Amino acid sequence: MTEGEAAPAATEPGARNLLMRVIAALVLAPLAIAIAYAGGVLWTVLVTLAAIGLYVEWLTIVSPARESGVVVSGVAALAAAGLCLLLGGIHASFVVLAAGLIATVLVSPTRRNWTATGFCYAAAAEIASVLVRLDEAKGFVALMFVLLIVWVTDIGGYFAGRGIGGPKLWPRVSPKKTWAGAIGGFAASLAVAAGFAAFDLGKMGPLLLLGGLLSVVSQLGDLFESAVKRRFGVKDSSHIIPGHGGLLDRLDGFVAAVVVAAIFGFLRHGADGVGRGLMVW
Repeated sequence: MTEGEAAPAATEPGARNLLMRVIAALVLAPLAIAIAYAGGVLWTVLVTLAAIGLYVEWLTIVSPARESGVVVSGVAALAAAGLCLLLGGIHASFVVLAAGLIATVLVSPTRRNWTATGFCYAAAAEIASVLVRLDEAKGFVALMFVLLIVWVTDIGGYFAGRGIGGPKLWPRVSPKKTWAGAIGGFAASLAVAAGFAAFDLGKMGPLLLLGGLLSVVSQLGDLFESAVKRRFGVKDSSHIIPGHGGLLDRLDGFVAAVVVAAIFGFLRHGADGVGRGLMVW
C-alpha cells in the first residue's frame, strides 16, 4: 500500500468522530435553545440535572464516586438548590449549597479538596445558568449570547486548529490545541458579538469586549478541565454524548463563561437583572 493510499484510512476515525459531533450538535443545540427560550421551570430543571451530572462525572474522575455518602450529599444539595430556584428562593439556594459543601467535605474520607472543588464547580454552574436567564426582559438574549460565544469559540477553534495547525497552546495539558485554534475561536466570538450589535441587541464596543472576554474564559475553562483529567489520567469524563464524551467535556467552556457572565451582570444590575447587566449599556 502506498503512502497516498494509507492516508484516507488514517483520517477515517477523525472523520467519523467529526460526523458524530455534528449529529450530536444538530440534535442537542436546538433542544437547548428551545428550553432556554421557555425558561422558567424547564430551564431550571435542565440546569439542575446538568449540575448533578457535572458533579457525578467530576467524582468519577477524582475517584470518590465510589463513596456513596459523597455522591448522595452533593446530589441532594444540588437538587434542593434547584427546588429553591424553582420557587424563587435565590438566597435560600445559596444557603442550601453552602450546607451541601460542608456535608460533602465532612463525609469525604479522601481527596476532600478535589471533592469540594467539584461541588463548587457544579453549584456555580447551576446558580449562574439560572441567574443569567432569570431576567424577563434580557435573560434569553443574554443566555443566547453566552451560548453562541462558547459554541463558535469551540467550532472556530476546531477548524482553525485543524486547518492551520502550528505551535501548540499548552501541549502538556492539551496536546491537540494550537494557538491558531485559540485565535480562530476568539475571532469567531467577535463576529458573533458584532452580529448581536448589528441586530440592535446591544452596543458594538461593549459587546465586542464582553464577547472577547467570554471567549478567552471559555477556552481557559476547557484547559482547566483538560488539566484535571490529565492529573488523574482520564481521557473523557464519560461517554454520555456521542463524539463529545461527557457533560464535563461538553460544558467546560460554558461553565466558565456563564459563571463570569453571571458575576459581571450581577455586579452591574443585581441578581434579578443579570441579563440587563450583560446586554444593556
